[in-house]
Amino acid sequence: MSDLLQVESNTWMLPLALVVLLLLVWLAYRVYGRRSGSLERILAEIGFDRVEGLVIPSADEGEILIDFLLLTTQGLLILEIKDAQGIVFGGDKMQDWTVINDERRYTFSNPQPALYDRIAAVRQIVRQVPVAGRIVFLDGAEFTKGVPDLVCTLEELTHEFQEADKNAAKSKIEAFKPHWELIRKEALVPGSS
Repeated sequence: MSDLLQVESNTWMLPLALVVLLLLVWLAYRVYGRRSGSLERILAEIGFDRVEGLVIPSADEGEILIDFLLLTTQGLLILEIKDAQGIVFGGDKMQDWTVINDERRYTFSNPQPALYDRIAAVRQIVRQVPVAGRIVFLDGAEFTKGVPDLVCTLEELTHEFQEADKNAAKSKIEAFKPHWELIRKEALVPGSS
C-alpha cells in the first residue's frame, strides 16, 4: 500500500516540476526580454542609423571604443548602457560609483570621464555636427542622492531625443548624413577588416 502511495505522489511531482520550470523561464523572459526589447525599440525610435562596437582614433594616438553611436535628429549620440539593479550611489566628482541591492554590493569606475573622452574623439572627426553622450541606466537602477550629469533612463532618453515631426526629421538627418558617413569611414568596426 505504501508503494502505491509513493507512486501516486511521484506522478504529480514531475508535472509540478515542469510547471514551475516553465513559470521560471517565462518570468526570466518577461524581465530580461522586455529590457532588451525596450532598449532596441528606443534605439530604433531615436536613431536613424547606428553603429555598435565602434573603434575610433583618439587624440593621444590611441583608440577609443564606443558601445553605441546613433545618428539622431540632434546630431550624433554616444550611448553607454548600464544594467544595474538596485540603489546607485554616484556623483560627478566621485571616482567610483556603488550599487547596492538585496543580493550584493559592488563598485565600478565613474563612467563620465570615459564618456567625455568618447565625445571629444568623435568631435575631432565631425567638427560641424553636435555630438552628445549619455549613460543610460536600464530599469532597476535608482539614484537616491541625485542623478549625475549625462545619466538618464530609457524613458528620459526617448523624451530628449525623439523627433515627433517626421518631415523635419528627414531634412535634419540628410544634413547630418555626410558627417555620419565620415565617422563611419574613419572608424574601425571590429570584424569588418
